Amino acid sequence: MQNKKILIIEDDSTLCEVLAEKLTQHKYNVSVAEDGEVGMIKIQNEKPDLILLDILMPKKNGMEVLEELHADDKLKTIPVIVISNSGQPVEVQKARELGAKEFLIKVVFDPTEVLEKVQKILKQESSNLLLLDDDNTTERIVEIDEQSENNMPNIENTFVPKGEKKGAQRKILIVEDDTFLRELFVHKMLIEGFDVEFAIDADQVFELLMTKKPEVILLDLILPGMDGFEILDKIKKDDNLKAIPVIIISNLGQKEDITKANELGAVDFLIKANYTLDEIIARVLAVLQKY
Repeated sequence: MQNKKILIIEDDSTLCEVLAEKLTQHKYNVSVAEDGEVGMIKIQNEKPDLILLDILMPKKNGMEVLEELHADDKLKTIPVIVISNSGQPVEVQKARELGAKEFLIKVVFDPTEVLEKVQKILKQESSNLLLLDDDNTTERIVEIDEQSENNMPNIENTFVPKGEKKGAQRKILIVEDDTFLRELFVHKMLIEGFDVEFAIDADQVFELLMTKKPEVILLDLILPGMDGFEILDKIKKDDNLKAIPVIIISNLGQKEDITKANELGAVDFLIKANYTLDEIIARVLAVLQKY
C-alpha cells in the first residue's frame, strides 16, 4: 500500500488535515483540493489511486465531480469514497450510479474507519483482474464492498454522540440488500439509539425472526430470491410474527405496488427518493407509538 496516491477533495480544512495526517502516517502519498474545480485539475494531473470526495463544496460540488469522472474513460476506474454531511437515500443512490464505492456520513465515521475503507478498496483494486474485452481494451472489475453483503463492518465501533436518543433502544429490523443504503440506514438508526438488526434476503430475515422479535420491520421490495411482497405475506400468515408492524421502503411507487403492500398488511409505504433519513425515522417512531 505504500506510495499509493490519495486525493482528498474537501472544503473543511480541519477535516482535511485530520484525514491527511491519518493517511500519511500509513505511508500514503496524500494531496488535497479545497473544491471540485481544483480537485478535477489535480485528478487530471496526478491520476490518484483513490479519491476521498466531499459532496457539498464551492465552485463544483462532489456530484459534478463524479459525473465528470464517470464520463471520462481514463478516469472513471479511479475508486471514490464519498464523505458527506448529507446522506439522503436518493443522494446515495446517485453517487453509487456514478461509480462511488463507499458513502460515509461525516457525523458517523472516524478517521480510522476511513483508513480501513481506503485499505480495503485499494486491496481489492490491486487484486482484481484486468480483462480484455472484444476491442482489446481493458476493463477494471470491482465489487462494491463484497464483505458487507453478509457482514456489516465496524457497526460495533460506530460513534454515537451523547444526548437524548429518539430510538430509546427500540428493536428494529432493516431488510435491504443495497450495501450503500443498508449501511446508511443502520448507522443512522444506531446514532438515534435504536437496537438494530439487518438482513439482505428472506433466509436471513426468517433466521433472525426465529430468535429475535423486532418491534418494527423496514422492508425493501426488490430483494434477491424471495421479494419483499412474499416476505411480507409470509410474516402476516405466521401467528407468531403477524403482529409486528412492517413498513415498506422501496424505489417502487406505483399505485398497484402500494395497494398490494397495504392488502398484505404493511402499515406504511415509503418511497426512498421522497424521504430524508430524519423523515423515515419520524415515520418509524410514529408506527412504534401507534402499535
